[in-house]
Amino acid sequence: MLHFVPTPIGNLEDISLRSLKLLESATVILCEDTRVTKRLFHLLKTKHHFEPQAQKFISLHSHNEQEVLASLSPSFFDQEVLYVSDAGMPAVSDPGCVLVNYCTTHKVEFEVLPGANAALLAYAASGFCDTRFLFFGFLPHKGGDRQNALKEALYSGYVTLLYESPHRIVKLIDQICLLEPQRELFLIKEATKLHETTFKGSASEIQALLKVHNTKGEWVVVCKGEKQQQTMITIDDIMQLDLPKKQAAKLIAKITGKSPKECYNALL
Repeated sequence: MLHFVPTPIGNLEDISLRSLKLLESATVILCEDTRVTKRLFHLLKTKHHFEPQAQKFISLHSHNEQEVLASLSPSFFDQEVLYVSDAGMPAVSDPGCVLVNYCTTHKVEFEVLPGANAALLAYAASGFCDTRFLFFGFLPHKGGDRQNALKEALYSGYVTLLYESPHRIVKLIDQICLLEPQRELFLIKEATKLHETTFKGSASEIQALLKVHNTKGEWVVVCKGEKQQQTMITIDDIMQLDLPKKQAAKLIAKITGKSPKECYNALL
């Protein structure tokens, strides 16, 4: 049988007793990174007197999962097999979803254990009292895709959770400030670890704080939900503007979903 086992996101004491028993008894460990998982096992041995039996570690991550799964037969999972990602809950902003679908397709019995998750921890700690929220994970890294995804996150109307790396956290807050400097945010860095740090305030306040704080570590950003107050622009509004027909056609295409060429021909 296959078990998906969440691992601590920082504090080793967050591993559950049930997870420890499975980690000890399993004969095969599928893992996002064998080096990270072996290091975790070594730390658990020291911390929890953890004594696993002889085990085989197999790398299974987002770049090779299709190839690895194609090489396996459903009978492979007749033994005790575990899947662990590097930290936290498998398949939540981590590999694992493709393996779940493999099991469903091939009728392989599996179970997902509950455990540590940085997004839920940050949501609970934010104090943004809303029973509905959205999880966006990591935004695209560059260009228009990032800007569009950020706008979608900010103006969804719901509390929205983002993951961000230490290399881009300042850029993210700067981008939020350009759109919504007064938007209330909650940030947590290095959740459950020794140097866990939290920030709460407007985007502009946090922007100033990050200039004097060490940003090293993994971040979760929680954005308080607000809907964008938009003024609707109609085709008549565009037609009344003194614009070249090509520019007017592009604007009309934006609000109608038609192609600029089609709009331009209609204007002619």
